[in-house]
Amino acid sequence: SNDDIEDVSLFDADDDVSRRSKKSKIRHPVASFFHLFFRVSAIVVYLLCELLTSSFIACMVTIILLLSCDFWAVKNVTGRLMVGLRWWNQVDDDGRSHWVFEARKVSAQGSKTSSEAESRIFWLGLITCPMIWVIFAFSALFSFKVKWLAVVVMGVVLQGANLYGYIRCKVGSRKNLTSMATSYLGKQFLRQTVAKEDQTAS
Repeated sequence: SNDDIEDVSLFDADDDVSRRSKKSKIRHPVASFFHLFFRVSAIVVYLLCELLTSSFIACMVTIILLLSCDFWAVKNVTGRLMVGLRWWNQVDDDGRSHWVFEARKVSAQGSKTSSEAESRIFWLGLITCPMIWVIFAFSALFSFKVKWLAVVVMGVVLQGANLYGYIRCKVGSRKNLTSMATSYLGKQFLRQTVAKEDQTAS
């Protein structure tokens, strides 16, 4: 199915949040905490579960529950509060897949609505944890821990889906990327041409 991208504005009521504090402060400490809590907890439980209990089922259920809570919280709450982004995918009646991206509107003063500290926390957690689960996947595969492979794959899929969605939400569609690249290359070519003409003239 084809991916159609639709940009819609995020809750207008959130515009007044940008006026509360400086962009260097963490304005949503609870959201920042839970953005990292579920995903880090799942990793810690995976690493320590064999030391804490001998029940594989209990460990698996706990990890999957933490991963599911993380997926929902990051997709619906922390992304909106910390970086002003939200995404989802919906299928219409014709069976076509639509990526819908929400972005918080820029304030009237043109200032950023998300703080730099929260943005760093958000993207660091979003990128680092899926990479750790990929390492776990290779480790489980090469050490022949087949029973853990399903749990690790679940971690890669859930956290990888959020990472993919927010990257698409951040950079836009492939058409936008192509136009940005074309514009950048055009500007670079123009600068080099002008520089050469200046050197020739001098």
